[in-house]
Amino acid sequence: MILDRFRLTDQVAVVTGAGRGLGAATAVALAEAGADVVIASRTESQLHEVAERVAAAGRRAHVVPADLSDPAAAAALAEAATSTFGRLDIVVNNVGGTFPRPLPETTVEFLEEAFRFNVSTAHALTAAATPALLENGGSVVNISSIMGRVQGRGFLAYGTAKAALSQYTRLAAVDLAPRVRVNAISVGSVATSALELVVGNEEIRAKMEQATPLRRIGEPEDIAAAVVYLASRAGGYLTGKVLEVDGGLQAPNLDLGLPDL
Repeated sequence: MILDRFRLTDQVAVVTGAGRGLGAATAVALAEAGADVVIASRTESQLHEVAERVAAAGRRAHVVPADLSDPAAAAALAEAATSTFGRLDIVVNNVGGTFPRPLPETTVEFLEEAFRFNVSTAHALTAAATPALLENGGSVVNISSIMGRVQGRGFLAYGTAKAALSQYTRLAAVDLAPRVRVNAISVGSVATSALELVVGNEEIRAKMEQATPLRRIGEPEDIAAAVVYLASRAGGYLTGKVLEVDGGLQAPNLDLGLPDL
C-alpha cells in the first residue's frame, strides 16, 4: 500500500527545537509514523510534555535539555541517539530564528549570531550524525524559511541565514549522496508561539491571511507532515530539494512597517 511508504517503523530521529511549535509537532508526527525520537530544546518541562505525547503514540522519547545555540551541544545529540536507541536514521534541524532588525542596527556580531544559530548548529549535528546515517541510509531535513528567497524589510540577518541553510542543503545532498538524503522545507507563516503576537491580533491575522493565496496561516502539522514525507520512503527519490510549504506565498505576508531611511 502507498501509505506504507510513509511509515518509519523502528527508526530513530533527532529533532532540535522540539519543546514547542514546529519541533514538537514534528517529533509527535515522526512518533505516530513509527519512530523513536531524541528531542532537544532549552526548556525541560516543555520537552517532557512532548515526550508524553510521543509515549501516547506508542513510541519512546529521549529528552535532552540543551542550549542549541551552541554547535557543540547540537552535535552531541547524534551520540545521544546512538547510545540511547542504538541507531540514528533521521535528523531534523529545526532550531533557529532571529529577531527582525533594520539594516543600520544589524551589527556584524548580530549577523554572525544569526548564521551560527540557523546554519552552524545544523551543520554541527549533520556532520556528527553522518557516520550513523550512512549505516542504514538516512535522511536530513532542514527547516528553512520563505525569507530565504523573498524580500522583506527587517529580515536581513534572518533571511540571509535561511538562504544559506537552503544552499547548504543542496550542497550537503551532493556530498552525502547516495546513502544519505538531505532536503529542506521553506516554511511560510505558521501559527506558533513565534508569531503569537501578530496572529493573536485579529486585524493583523486577517491581513496576513488575505495576502496568502490559500487564505490561511499554516499549522505546525502542515510542516510536520512534510517532514514525515521527506524523511520516509515516500520522499525517497528527493535529495537536495527545498520544499516550499508556505500557502503559495511569493512575497512576505507580514509588513513590519519599517520606514524609508
